[in-house]
Amino acid sequence: MQRLEGRVAVVTGGGSGIGLASVRRLASEGARVVIADVDEQAGKSAADEVGGLFVRTDVTSETDVEALFAAANETYGSVDVAFNNAGISPPDDDSILVTGLDAWRRVQEVNLTSVFLCCKAAIPYMQRQGKGSIINTASFVAVMGAATSQISYSASKGGVLSMSRELGVQFAREGIRINALCPGPVNTPLLQELFATDPERAARRLVHVPLGRFAEPEEIAAAVAFLASDDSSFMTASTFLVDGGISGAYVTPE
Repeated sequence: MQRLEGRVAVVTGGGSGIGLASVRRLASEGARVVIADVDEQAGKSAADEVGGLFVRTDVTSETDVEALFAAANETYGSVDVAFNNAGISPPDDDSILVTGLDAWRRVQEVNLTSVFLCCKAAIPYMQRQGKGSIINTASFVAVMGAATSQISYSASKGGVLSMSRELGVQFAREGIRINALCPGPVNTPLLQELFATDPERAARRLVHVPLGRFAEPEEIAAAVAFLASDDSSFMTASTFLVDGGISGAYVTPE
């Protein structure tokens, strides 16, 4: 399918994981893709692979974020899709009883403030065009609680969900759709690193997934492409769960 032919998509955190899979999927559907990442090697590699543009971006920097969307517009002539995906889940973000203020603030900056900055930068371009799709990466933890908490991560993703809903309502009549993508656990380097030293921790989570496995990045990228395209033209301010059934489960299959 070429649902995104002629459109320009900006992807933050596009050098790896869900971001990289989404870069590939959006490009395969005809989009010209702008990849933002702090990892220059990974970002350039992704851009080279799809014939796109790499812009080194610290998503917590307002100056960097403004330059990112300006580069997309100047290079390709529009900003049609913004997939605000960059995020972190560091090991020092744990229970509220042991997580320090520095760890809390760092996760909020990267996971929540960056989405605020990206939306703020992207929306004016979309207003001038009279159309656009913004997809913000939240998480299934934005709608569920866990006793194995990563307190700042969970709080940040709840913030992304709430902000996306409000912006989706605010800008709906200007032709701008804004949705929160809420993945379940995904088989990415971030998750692999988190569970590598603690297989029991992974198993404890996996038992709650009705489908019995973690998602693959390409499965989340398929949802991104749907939300970016006109196939989702009547969707905005939504909580788009791609979680293997976790949020709908009480008792899972044996």
